[in-house]
Amino acid sequence: MPNLTLKSVRRVEGRVTLPGSKSLSNRALLLASLAAGTTRISNLLVSDDVERMREALEALGVVLDVSEDATRATVTGHAGRIQTEERVHRLYLGNAGTAFRPLTAALCLSRGVFELEGEPRMHERPIEHLVTALRDLGARIEYTGREGYPPLRITGGDLDGGMISIPGNISSQFLTSILMTAPLARAPIEIHVIGEQVSKPYIEITLDAMRRFDVEVAHRDLQQFQVPTGSYTSPGDFLVEGDASSATYFLAAGAIKGGPVRVRGVGSESVQGDVAFTKVLEAMGAQIDMGKDWIEVRGPEGKLKPFDMDLNAIPDAAMTAAATALFADGTSIIRNVYNLRVKETDRIQALAQELRKLGAEVDAGNDYLKITAPDRLKPAIIDTYDDHRMAMSLSLAALGDVDIEMRDPQCVTKTFPEYFDAFESICVRSS
Repeated sequence: MPNLTLKSVRRVEGRVTLPGSKSLSNRALLLASLAAGTTRISNLLVSDDVERMREALEALGVVLDVSEDATRATVTGHAGRIQTEERVHRLYLGNAGTAFRPLTAALCLSRGVFELEGEPRMHERPIEHLVTALRDLGARIEYTGREGYPPLRITGGDLDGGMISIPGNISSQFLTSILMTAPLARAPIEIHVIGEQVSKPYIEITLDAMRRFDVEVAHRDLQQFQVPTGSYTSPGDFLVEGDASSATYFLAAGAIKGGPVRVRGVGSESVQGDVAFTKVLEAMGAQIDMGKDWIEVRGPEGKLKPFDMDLNAIPDAAMTAAATALFADGTSIIRNVYNLRVKETDRIQALAQELRKLGAEVDAGNDYLKITAPDRLKPAIIDTYDDHRMAMSLSLAALGDVDIEMRDPQCVTKTFPEYFDAFESICVRSS
């Protein structure tokens, strides 16, 4: 796709039905593959990341009957470890962390040799904490490139039980991966998180998904976990709720340009932590209304207020907060988000670079962003760094009475291929 020009938007108003959650889609596909019985998954996200997980599972012999529009899948579970017929499997997983990390753990239990690789950026994303913890459980994993990073070679077998420790400061996906595989180990596993676990709401998503497949994990403040041995049982039907991270862009637009904007698919009963982005918008002066499966936002009469918040729990939404800070009356501070540096790109550095192009003053620290909004945004050519969330969050700059040109907009296919169509659906440019 060529560069995309987003014309200046006068106001926003409307409703958006959200695609399925990426996090829940890939968790559901893997758990359904490990479960006894057949699982009918609906509202699957249609995106690169979910496609990588589906392709990998099918290559491993899991039977998936996928609807023509790819939003529904019937999965025939293996009632335990994934049984494969071939001795050696080579799996390409792109830049899909929600596929690469959980499959790294799950395949430690399967018979065979598994070579996992991805895009160059995936090979720059650290995985040492996960590999070390799995090795402590008896896994046989080798680095085939740089030590501590993908690609990997896994020789399957069994995982022992016992107590392990894993640092929590880099990614919640490491802990999620071990949690989902742990019930199939030889003995119960106790997991201790070293330091504070980042992105805790994503661990809640994992525990809720496991519960729906009939495995209950005891924990203490999401820092210590006791995982029993057992088996997963299909719930029969599994509905993937809308993606709360995707919701943040439309909610922010409503706060910036008045609204009302309503998103459907997440609400007060959502299991996803990014619903807490509404607290950022409330702190900025927006009005929030919420039902069980919808959220609506209206902007304040005047300018948005600046904010100073710890957004460690919602790092994806922190990027939306950074873009929204362009419209605040003063300086906003986003704290405790070091793990943004080890995502699809170094998101702290990338955000600082692009926000400065738009006229903001930005102080980018090791784990924070301090953003002083300009009196007026500058038109700019935005680089997206092959990062879907850079593209989606910075699309909000078009609400600042300037035209924005965006390079490589197709990167949104990772999680939300129809994003720009959905964004356009709420934009009003004429009187």
